[in-house]
Amino acid sequence: MTDTEMSFDLERARRETPGCENVTHFNNAGASLMPQSVLDAVCDHLKLEASIGGYEAKDRELDSVEHVYKSAARLINCSPREIAIVENATRAWDMAFYAIPFKSGDRILTAKAEFISNYIAYLQVARRIGVQIDVIPNDEFGQISVEALRNMIDDRVKLISITHVPTHGGLVNPAAEVGTLAREANVLYLLDACQSVGQMPIDVEQIGCDMLSTTARKYLRGPRGIGFLYVRSSLIQELEPPFLDMHAAKWVDRDRYEIVSDARRFENWEMYYAGKVGFGVAIDYALEWGVDKTWARVKALGEQLRDRLRSIGFIAVQDLGAERCGIVTFNIPGLASFEVKHKLAQDKINVNVSLEEHSRLDLRERKIVDLVRASLHYYNTEDEIDYFCERLESIRSISKDR
Repeated sequence: MTDTEMSFDLERARRETPGCENVTHFNNAGASLMPQSVLDAVCDHLKLEASIGGYEAKDRELDSVEHVYKSAARLINCSPREIAIVENATRAWDMAFYAIPFKSGDRILTAKAEFISNYIAYLQVARRIGVQIDVIPNDEFGQISVEALRNMIDDRVKLISITHVPTHGGLVNPAAEVGTLAREANVLYLLDACQSVGQMPIDVEQIGCDMLSTTARKYLRGPRGIGFLYVRSSLIQELEPPFLDMHAAKWVDRDRYEIVSDARRFENWEMYYAGKVGFGVAIDYALEWGVDKTWARVKALGEQLRDRLRSIGFIAVQDLGAERCGIVTFNIPGLASFEVKHKLAQDKINVNVSLEEHSRLDLRERKIVDLVRASLHYYNTEDEIDYFCERLESIRSISKDR
Protein backbone atom coordinates (compact mmCIF):
# COMPACT_ATOMS: atom_id res chain seq x y z
CA MET A 1 0.00 0.00 0.00
CA THR A 2 1.37 3.43 -0.96
CA ASP A 3 1.52 6.58 1.18
CA THR A 4 -1.35 8.00 -0.88
CA GLU A 5 -3.57 5.03 -0.05
CA MET A 6 -2.56 4.99 3.63
CA SER A 7 -3.67 8.60 4.11
CA PHE A 8 -7.03 7.95 2.45
CA ASP A 9 -9.78 5.52 3.46
CA LEU A 10 -9.65 3.69 0.16
CA GLU A 11 -11.26 0.56 1.57
CA ARG A 12 -14.35 2.53 2.56
CA ALA A 13 -14.51 4.35 -0.78
CA ARG A 14 -14.50 1.07 -2.69
CA ARG A 15 -16.80 -0.73 -0.26
CA GLU A 16 -19.39 2.02 -0.75
CA THR A 17 -19.02 1.85 -4.55
CA PRO A 18 -20.56 -1.45 -5.74
CA GLY A 19 -19.33 -1.00 -9.30
CA CYS A 20 -15.72 -1.39 -8.16
CA GLU A 21 -16.36 -5.14 -7.91
CA ASN A 22 -17.23 -5.35 -11.59
CA VAL A 23 -14.93 -3.05 -13.56
CA THR A 24 -11.75 -1.02 -13.55
CA HIS A 25 -13.49 2.28 -14.12
CA PHE A 26 -11.25 4.89 -15.76
CA ASN A 27 -14.16 6.76 -17.36
CA ASN A 28 -15.08 9.17 -14.57
CA ALA A 29 -14.97 12.14 -16.93
CA GLY A 30 -17.82 10.39 -18.73
CA ALA A 31 -19.86 9.13 -15.80
CA SER A 32 -18.50 8.04 -12.44
CA LEU A 33 -19.62 4.97 -10.54
CA MET A 34 -22.36 5.97 -8.11
CA PRO A 35 -21.92 5.26 -4.41
CA GLN A 36 -24.50 2.97 -2.82
CA SER A 37 -26.19 5.84 -0.98
CA VAL A 38 -26.92 7.68 -4.24
CA LEU A 39 -28.17 4.53 -5.92
CA ASP A 40 -30.46 3.85 -2.97
CA ALA A 41 -31.83 7.41 -2.96
CA VAL A 42 -32.71 7.32 -6.66
CA CYS A 43 -34.21 3.84 -6.56
CA ASP A 44 -36.18 4.51 -3.39
CA HIS A 45 -37.80 7.59 -4.89
CA LEU A 46 -38.64 5.76 -8.12
CA LYS A 47 -40.19 2.96 -6.07
CA LEU A 48 -42.22 5.52 -4.13
CA GLU A 49 -43.46 7.03 -7.40
CA ALA A 50 -44.49 3.59 -8.58
CA SER A 51 -46.18 2.91 -5.26
CA ILE A 52 -48.18 6.09 -4.60
CA GLY A 53 -47.81 8.26 -7.74
CA GLY A 54 -45.27 10.72 -9.04
CA TYR A 55 -46.89 13.93 -7.82
CA GLU A 56 -47.62 12.38 -4.45
CA ALA A 57 -44.06 11.10 -4.05
CA LYS A 58 -42.71 14.58 -4.72
CA ASP A 59 -45.07 16.08 -2.14
CA ARG A 60 -44.22 13.47 0.48
CA GLU A 61 -40.46 13.81 -0.02
CA LEU A 62 -40.42 17.56 -0.60
CA ASP A 63 -37.63 18.19 1.91
CA SER A 64 -35.38 15.67 0.13
CA VAL A 65 -36.33 17.12 -3.27
CA GLU A 66 -35.52 20.68 -2.18
CA HIS A 67 -32.36 19.76 -0.28
CA VAL A 68 -30.22 19.74 -3.44
CA TYR A 69 -30.34 23.56 -3.68
CA LYS A 70 -28.72 23.94 -0.27
CA SER A 71 -26.17 21.23 -1.04
CA ALA A 72 -25.17 22.74 -4.38
CA ALA A 73 -24.91 26.21 -2.84
CA ARG A 74 -22.66 24.88 -0.08
CA LEU A 75 -20.52 23.04 -2.64
CA ILE A 76 -19.66 26.13 -4.70
CA ASN A 77 -20.11 28.87 -2.03
CA CYS A 78 -23.23 30.68 -3.18
CA SER A 79 -26.85 31.20 -2.14
CA PRO A 80 -29.50 28.53 -2.85
CA ARG A 81 -31.50 31.14 -4.78
CA GLU A 82 -28.59 31.34 -7.26
CA ILE A 83 -28.99 27.63 -8.18
CA ALA A 84 -31.19 26.16 -10.91
CA ILE A 85 -31.57 22.39 -11.26
CA VAL A 86 -31.85 21.36 -14.91
CA GLU A 87 -31.68 18.30 -17.13
CA ASN A 88 -27.93 18.29 -17.73
CA ALA A 89 -24.85 20.48 -17.92
CA THR A 90 -25.40 21.31 -21.59
CA ARG A 91 -28.90 22.59 -20.93
CA ALA A 92 -27.63 24.52 -17.90
CA TRP A 93 -24.97 26.18 -20.06
CA ASP A 94 -27.46 26.83 -22.87
CA MET A 95 -29.98 28.48 -20.54
CA ALA A 96 -27.32 30.94 -19.38
CA PHE A 97 -25.72 31.57 -22.76
CA TYR A 98 -28.92 32.07 -24.75
CA ALA A 99 -30.30 34.41 -22.07
CA ILE A 100 -27.51 36.93 -22.72
CA PRO A 101 -28.83 39.86 -24.81
CA PHE A 102 -26.22 39.85 -27.57
CA LYS A 103 -26.30 42.39 -30.36
CA SER A 104 -24.47 42.64 -33.67
CA GLY A 105 -20.81 43.51 -33.21
CA ASP A 106 -20.50 42.07 -29.71
CA ARG A 107 -17.44 39.93 -29.10
CA ILE A 108 -17.25 36.54 -27.38
CA LEU A 109 -13.81 35.57 -26.05
CA THR A 110 -13.29 31.86 -25.65
CA ALA A 111 -10.56 29.25 -25.22
CA LYS A 112 -8.76 27.26 -27.87
CA ALA A 113 -9.66 24.02 -26.04
CA GLU A 114 -13.38 24.82 -26.02
CA PHE A 115 -15.92 21.99 -26.12
CA ILE A 116 -17.90 21.22 -29.27
CA SER A 117 -21.39 22.01 -27.91
CA ASN A 118 -20.33 25.43 -26.62
CA TYR A 119 -18.58 26.39 -29.82
CA ILE A 120 -21.57 25.36 -31.93
CA ALA A 121 -23.67 27.73 -29.82
CA TYR A 122 -21.19 30.56 -30.47
CA LEU A 123 -21.40 29.88 -34.19
CA GLN A 124 -25.18 29.87 -34.12
CA VAL A 125 -25.36 33.23 -32.35
CA ALA A 126 -22.71 34.60 -34.71
CA ARG A 127 -24.85 33.53 -37.67
CA ARG A 128 -28.13 34.78 -36.19
CA ILE A 129 -27.03 38.06 -34.65
CA GLY A 130 -23.60 38.92 -36.00
CA VAL A 131 -21.44 38.53 -32.91
CA GLN A 132 -17.71 38.02 -33.32
CA ILE A 133 -15.94 34.96 -31.87
CA ASP A 134 -12.34 35.52 -30.81
CA VAL A 135 -10.12 32.74 -29.49
CA ILE A 136 -7.72 33.48 -26.64
CA PRO A 137 -4.20 32.24 -27.45
CA ASN A 138 -2.54 29.65 -25.22
CA ASP A 139 0.54 30.30 -23.13
CA GLU A 140 3.65 28.11 -23.06
CA PHE A 141 1.85 25.50 -20.95
CA GLY A 142 -1.04 25.10 -23.39
CA GLN A 143 -3.57 26.83 -21.16
CA ILE A 144 -5.30 30.17 -21.64
CA SER A 145 -2.80 33.04 -21.75
CA VAL A 146 -4.05 35.46 -19.13
CA GLU A 147 -1.86 38.20 -20.55
CA ALA A 148 -3.24 37.68 -24.05
CA LEU A 149 -6.76 37.79 -22.66
CA ARG A 150 -6.00 41.07 -20.91
CA ASN A 151 -4.90 42.59 -24.21
CA MET A 152 -8.00 41.34 -26.06
CA ILE A 153 -10.61 42.94 -23.83
CA ASP A 154 -12.25 46.09 -25.18
CA ASP A 155 -15.66 47.79 -25.05
CA ARG A 156 -17.15 45.34 -27.55
CA VAL A 157 -16.48 42.25 -25.42
CA LYS A 158 -19.85 41.03 -24.13
CA LEU A 159 -18.80 37.65 -22.77
CA ILE A 160 -15.79 35.62 -21.70
CA SER A 161 -16.82 31.97 -21.95
CA ILE A 162 -14.36 29.17 -21.26
CA THR A 163 -14.24 25.52 -20.25
CA HIS A 164 -12.48 25.13 -16.91
CA VAL A 165 -11.26 21.56 -17.53
CA PRO A 166 -11.44 20.53 -21.20
CA THR A 167 -12.95 17.11 -21.75
CA HIS A 168 -10.01 15.87 -23.82
CA GLY A 169 -7.04 16.25 -21.49
CA GLY A 170 -5.60 16.95 -18.08
CA LEU A 171 -5.45 20.73 -18.47
CA VAL A 172 -6.95 22.97 -15.77
CA ASN A 173 -7.46 26.49 -17.12
CA PRO A 174 -6.69 29.44 -14.80
CA ALA A 175 -10.34 30.22 -14.06
CA ALA A 176 -9.76 32.60 -11.14
CA GLU A 177 -7.24 34.70 -13.08
CA VAL A 178 -9.78 34.99 -15.89
CA GLY A 179 -12.38 36.04 -13.33
CA THR A 180 -10.16 38.84 -12.06
CA LEU A 181 -9.89 40.29 -15.56
CA ALA A 182 -13.62 39.89 -16.21
CA ARG A 183 -14.49 41.79 -13.03
CA GLU A 184 -12.00 44.54 -13.75
CA ALA A 185 -13.51 45.03 -17.21
CA ASN A 186 -17.13 44.50 -16.08
CA VAL A 187 -17.55 41.72 -18.65
CA LEU A 188 -19.86 38.72 -18.21
CA TYR A 189 -18.03 35.48 -17.43
CA LEU A 190 -19.56 32.04 -18.12
CA LEU A 191 -17.63 29.01 -16.86
CA ASP A 192 -18.25 25.48 -18.11
CA ALA A 193 -17.30 23.49 -15.00
CA CYS A 194 -18.68 20.16 -16.17
CA GLN A 195 -15.40 18.31 -15.49
CA SER A 196 -14.19 20.32 -12.52
CA VAL A 197 -17.08 20.48 -10.03
CA GLY A 198 -16.63 17.48 -7.74
CA GLN A 199 -13.11 16.81 -8.97
CA MET A 200 -11.61 19.91 -7.35
CA PRO A 201 -12.77 22.63 -4.94
CA ILE A 202 -14.90 25.27 -6.66
CA ASP A 203 -15.68 28.62 -5.05
CA VAL A 204 -17.58 30.98 -7.35
CA GLU A 205 -16.61 33.99 -5.23
CA GLN A 206 -12.94 33.12 -5.52
CA ILE A 207 -13.24 32.33 -9.24
CA GLY A 208 -15.32 35.41 -9.98
CA CYS A 209 -17.61 33.87 -12.60
CA ASP A 210 -21.12 35.20 -13.17
CA MET A 211 -22.53 31.88 -14.41
CA LEU A 212 -21.38 28.29 -14.02
CA SER A 213 -22.76 25.01 -15.38
CA THR A 214 -22.10 21.44 -14.29
CA THR A 215 -23.52 17.93 -14.20
CA ALA A 216 -24.27 15.26 -11.63
CA ARG A 217 -22.91 12.27 -13.52
CA LYS A 218 -19.20 13.04 -13.70
CA TYR A 219 -17.00 13.78 -10.68
CA LEU A 220 -19.95 14.38 -8.36
CA ARG A 221 -20.90 10.70 -8.80
CA GLY A 222 -24.60 11.42 -9.19
CA PRO A 223 -27.22 10.02 -11.58
CA ARG A 224 -27.34 10.80 -15.28
CA GLY A 225 -29.90 13.26 -16.64
CA ILE A 226 -29.51 16.11 -14.17
CA GLY A 227 -27.19 19.06 -13.50
CA PHE A 228 -27.21 22.59 -12.16
CA LEU A 229 -26.68 26.17 -13.22
CA TYR A 230 -25.32 28.92 -10.99
CA VAL A 231 -26.19 32.54 -11.80
CA ARG A 232 -24.92 35.41 -9.66
CA SER A 233 -27.85 37.05 -7.86
CA SER A 234 -27.00 40.55 -9.10
CA LEU A 235 -27.29 39.27 -12.69
CA ILE A 236 -30.45 37.15 -12.50
CA GLN A 237 -32.90 39.99 -13.17
CA GLU A 238 -30.94 41.05 -16.26
CA LEU A 239 -31.24 37.66 -17.97
CA GLU A 240 -34.45 36.45 -19.59
CA PRO A 241 -34.28 32.70 -20.28
CA PRO A 242 -34.63 31.59 -23.92
CA PHE A 243 -37.91 29.87 -23.03
CA LEU A 244 -40.37 30.09 -20.15
CA ASP A 245 -43.12 27.93 -18.73
CA MET A 246 -45.47 27.95 -15.75
CA HIS A 247 -42.59 27.09 -13.41
CA ALA A 248 -40.21 29.81 -14.61
CA ALA A 249 -42.88 32.50 -14.83
CA LYS A 250 -46.34 33.35 -13.47
CA TRP A 251 -49.27 34.26 -15.73
CA VAL A 252 -50.54 37.22 -13.73
CA ASP A 253 -53.05 38.76 -16.17
CA ARG A 254 -54.58 38.10 -19.58
CA ASP A 255 -51.64 39.67 -21.45
CA ARG A 256 -48.91 39.76 -18.81
CA TYR A 257 -46.49 37.37 -17.12
CA GLU A 258 -43.81 37.81 -14.46
CA ILE A 259 -40.62 35.79 -14.39
CA VAL A 260 -39.70 34.36 -10.99
CA SER A 261 -37.03 36.35 -9.21
CA ASP A 262 -34.44 33.67 -8.46
CA ALA A 263 -32.40 31.25 -10.57
CA ARG A 264 -35.34 28.88 -10.87
CA ARG A 265 -36.40 31.03 -13.83
CA PHE A 266 -33.89 28.87 -15.74
CA GLU A 267 -35.69 25.64 -14.81
CA ASN A 268 -38.82 24.13 -16.31
CA TRP A 269 -41.82 22.52 -14.68
CA GLU A 270 -41.14 18.85 -15.44
CA MET A 271 -38.25 17.51 -13.39
CA TYR A 272 -36.42 14.23 -12.81
CA TYR A 273 -37.35 14.12 -9.13
CA ALA A 274 -35.60 10.85 -8.32
CA GLY A 275 -32.48 12.30 -9.91
CA LYS A 276 -32.92 15.51 -7.98
CA VAL A 277 -33.04 13.59 -4.70
CA GLY A 278 -30.04 11.49 -5.74
CA PHE A 279 -28.12 14.58 -6.82
CA GLY A 280 -28.51 16.11 -3.38
CA VAL A 281 -27.24 12.89 -1.78
CA ALA A 282 -24.28 12.79 -4.19
CA ILE A 283 -23.26 16.36 -3.35
CA ASP A 284 -23.58 15.66 0.37
CA TYR A 285 -21.44 12.55 -0.11
CA ALA A 286 -18.74 14.58 -1.86
CA LEU A 287 -18.81 17.18 0.90
CA GLU A 288 -18.61 14.48 3.56
CA TRP A 289 -15.36 13.19 2.07
CA GLY A 290 -14.04 16.73 1.63
CA VAL A 291 -13.35 17.91 -1.91
CA ASP A 292 -9.93 19.25 -0.87
CA LYS A 293 -8.98 15.77 0.31
CA THR A 294 -10.34 13.87 -2.67
CA TRP A 295 -8.82 16.43 -5.10
CA ALA A 296 -5.36 15.76 -3.66
CA ARG A 297 -5.82 12.05 -4.30
CA VAL A 298 -7.23 12.48 -7.81
CA LYS A 299 -4.31 14.73 -8.80
CA ALA A 300 -1.78 12.27 -7.39
CA LEU A 301 -3.38 9.35 -9.23
CA GLY A 302 -3.41 11.34 -12.47
CA GLU A 303 0.30 12.10 -12.22
CA GLN A 304 1.08 8.47 -11.35
CA LEU A 305 -0.74 7.30 -14.44
CA ARG A 306 1.03 9.85 -16.64
CA ASP A 307 4.40 8.78 -15.27
CA ARG A 308 3.64 5.10 -15.85
CA LEU A 309 2.42 5.74 -19.38
CA ARG A 310 5.52 7.79 -20.21
CA SER A 311 7.69 4.94 -18.98
CA ILE A 312 6.14 2.74 -21.67
CA GLY A 313 8.16 3.78 -24.67
CA PHE A 314 5.48 3.55 -27.36
CA ILE A 315 2.76 5.61 -25.62
CA ALA A 316 2.42 9.34 -26.29
CA VAL A 317 0.82 11.24 -23.39
CA GLN A 318 -0.97 14.32 -24.77
CA ASP A 319 -1.93 16.33 -21.67
CA LEU A 320 -1.22 20.04 -21.42
CA GLY A 321 -1.33 22.60 -18.62
CA ALA A 322 0.69 24.04 -15.77
CA GLU A 323 -1.84 22.38 -13.45
CA ARG A 324 -3.28 19.00 -14.41
CA CYS A 325 -6.12 16.89 -13.08
CA GLY A 326 -7.33 13.30 -13.11
CA ILE A 327 -8.07 13.22 -16.85
CA VAL A 328 -5.21 11.56 -18.75
CA THR A 329 -5.09 11.31 -22.55
CA PHE A 330 -2.72 9.43 -24.81
CA ASN A 331 -2.20 7.70 -28.16
CA ILE A 332 -0.68 4.38 -29.15
CA PRO A 333 0.92 4.80 -32.59
CA GLY A 334 -0.49 2.34 -35.07
CA LEU A 335 -3.66 1.72 -33.08
CA ALA A 336 -6.88 3.70 -33.38
CA SER A 337 -8.17 4.92 -30.04
CA PHE A 338 -11.51 3.15 -30.49
CA GLU A 339 -9.63 -0.12 -31.03
CA VAL A 340 -7.74 0.45 -27.76
CA LYS A 341 -11.01 1.20 -25.98
CA HIS A 342 -12.60 -1.96 -27.36
CA LYS A 343 -9.68 -4.17 -26.32
CA LEU A 344 -9.58 -2.69 -22.82
CA ALA A 345 -13.31 -3.29 -22.47
CA GLN A 346 -12.68 -6.98 -23.05
CA ASP A 347 -10.63 -6.86 -19.84
CA LYS A 348 -13.42 -4.96 -18.03
CA ILE A 349 -11.50 -1.69 -18.15
CA ASN A 350 -13.57 1.40 -18.98
CA VAL A 351 -12.07 4.34 -20.87
CA ASN A 352 -13.43 6.74 -23.46
CA VAL A 353 -12.27 8.33 -26.71
CA SER A 354 -12.00 12.02 -27.55
CA LEU A 355 -12.21 12.94 -31.23
CA GLU A 356 -10.86 15.95 -33.12
CA GLU A 357 -14.40 17.28 -33.61
CA HIS A 358 -14.93 17.42 -29.83
CA SER A 359 -12.44 20.30 -29.63
CA ARG A 360 -11.60 21.09 -33.20
CA LEU A 361 -9.46 24.21 -32.70
CA ASP A 362 -7.11 22.62 -30.20
CA LEU A 363 -6.81 19.08 -31.51
CA ARG A 364 -6.53 20.04 -35.19
CA GLU A 365 -3.71 22.45 -34.36
CA ARG A 366 -1.94 19.62 -32.52
CA LYS A 367 -2.64 17.24 -35.42
CA ILE A 368 -4.50 14.84 -33.15
CA VAL A 369 -7.35 12.84 -34.71
CA ASP A 370 -8.37 10.90 -31.61
CA LEU A 371 -7.25 10.22 -28.05
CA VAL A 372 -7.75 7.54 -25.47
CA ARG A 373 -9.12 9.25 -22.34
CA ALA A 374 -8.51 7.58 -18.98
CA SER A 375 -10.08 9.60 -16.18
CA LEU A 376 -9.44 8.68 -12.55
CA HIS A 377 -11.39 9.23 -9.35
CA TYR A 378 -10.47 8.84 -5.70
CA TYR A 379 -11.80 5.27 -5.51
CA ASN A 380 -9.36 4.10 -8.18
CA THR A 381 -6.18 2.40 -6.99
CA GLU A 382 -2.50 2.20 -7.78
CA ASP A 383 -2.98 -1.52 -8.49
CA GLU A 384 -5.58 -0.61 -11.10
CA ILE A 385 -3.07 1.74 -12.72
CA ASP A 386 -0.54 -1.10 -12.85
CA TYR A 387 -3.10 -3.47 -14.36
CA PHE A 388 -4.17 -0.84 -16.88
CA CYS A 389 -0.63 -0.28 -18.08
CA GLU A 390 0.06 -4.00 -18.26
CA ARG A 391 -2.97 -4.46 -20.49
CA LEU A 392 -1.84 -1.61 -22.74
CA GLU A 393 1.55 -3.27 -23.19
CA SER A 394 -0.21 -6.53 -23.98
CA ILE A 395 -2.49 -4.85 -26.52
CA ARG A 396 0.50 -3.34 -28.28
CA SER A 397 2.33 -6.67 -28.30
CA ILE A 398 -0.61 -8.55 -29.77
CA SER A 399 -1.12 -5.84 -32.37
CA LYS A 400 2.51 -6.01 -33.51
CA ASP A 401 2.26 -9.78 -33.89
CA ARG A 402 -0.73 -9.64 -36.22
